Amino acid sequence: MKKFDVIIIGSGTAGAKIATECAKRKKTVALIEKDHHIFGGSCINIACIPTKTLIHDSLHDSLYEEAVERKNKLVKKMSENKYKSLYGLDQLSIYDGEARFVANKEVEIVTNSTKEIVTAEHIIINTGAVNNTPPIEGIEHVKNVYTSTSLINSEELPDKLVIIGGGYIGLEYASMYASFGSDITVVMPEDTLIPNEEPEIAQEVEKVLKDKGITFLFGKQVEKVKEENGVISLQLSNEDEVKGDAVLIATGRKPNVEDLHLENTKIMLTDEKAIQVNDKLQTTVDNVWAVGDVKGGMQFTYISFDDARIIINQLFGDKTYSMKKRNNVPYTVFVDPPLSRVGHTKESAEKDGYEVVVNNMPVSSIPRSHIMNDQRGLFTGIVDKQTGQVLGASLFGHSSEELINIVKIAIDHKWLYTDLRDHIFNHPVMSESLNNLFDLEIEK
Repeated sequence: MKKFDVIIIGSGTAGAKIATECAKRKKTVALIEKDHHIFGGSCINIACIPTKTLIHDSLHDSLYEEAVERKNKLVKKMSENKYKSLYGLDQLSIYDGEARFVANKEVEIVTNSTKEIVTAEHIIINTGAVNNTPPIEGIEHVKNVYTSTSLINSEELPDKLVIIGGGYIGLEYASMYASFGSDITVVMPEDTLIPNEEPEIAQEVEKVLKDKGITFLFGKQVEKVKEENGVISLQLSNEDEVKGDAVLIATGRKPNVEDLHLENTKIMLTDEKAIQVNDKLQTTVDNVWAVGDVKGGMQFTYISFDDARIIINQLFGDKTYSMKKRNNVPYTVFVDPPLSRVGHTKESAEKDGYEVVVNNMPVSSIPRSHIMNDQRGLFTGIVDKQTGQVLGASLFGHSSEELINIVKIAIDHKWLYTDLRDHIFNHPVMSESLNNLFDLEIEK
């Protein structure tokens, strides 16, 4: 049995970062990746990079086939660069195989022709998440049924695409494929769009997406799917029927734990079938850690990168950094225009006991929006009435994916609304909108 200082299962964002840092510190590392085609993880290969590349090209009048080709070249380049950056590190051994636990600290590496058991003092599980496919009668017998992973690799643009699920992934794909020219229908069980967002923002998002030609069928489940002469028919819960030539299942992603054989260990799962960890990312087995999507919670690349910071601090630092210090995580849904949020909504702030002041500002009031000829959207700012501190913002409009990071810094450093209101931004830019968004009247 070969022994390493560290075993890392999965080559995604967190795993690659931890492997690099360990190798630089002269620790022997085994990095195990079962699928060389996704070396570097989901972000590079099947998620952030390819989808945002396609979204960009869909908004710049690219032909779909050309956009897919450019996406493929970019993904290949970035994945190969990640492999090369790790392959050359001393102390690091890369295994192309599937990792299976045979005991708490023993991992079997299985390839097409060999099996090898390795062990280490520290084991990092970084296996990510996989698509969650609901049980729908007949769907396994129908062609042109895609997941978010497989659809972006199709070189043929669907004429009529039916999307099952109206969450953030479903909305991104709906917006993107509508921009490429597909006819889009979104079927979702919820009665409203993105119910966790500010109601005014959600209404504006729905309006803008409907203006792109997207049809929403609210409060409906898909119960049965069949295909005849290339036409896919989806039977809904109210006996309605919707038809298309392609179906996207966008019903979320779940932690990828099924092939790890955790039953051979004392590693426990949560009720949501994610690997259970504490705030330092330790599992229920000493010195076995879980990072990224496999541990549940927010499925963002930058969360995985921050998970790597925690592990590196625990292994080599003062052991003070943990998930307890992770606050105000921003996110962006790359619909057209993008929707970004950080911190509190009005509802969540009031639930936490704050008395708040809210300001809503149409994007059309920002001079830059007229220069760019895109006045769609709405910005919302949330401020604590008692202290004047910035609590949150929801930004639906051009460049929100950049602006939201300014608001995060403001919240993290407990800035007052006057700090943003009175800040000197250059002109004409979208960020100067924060002057007006936080131009509030607060009675003391």
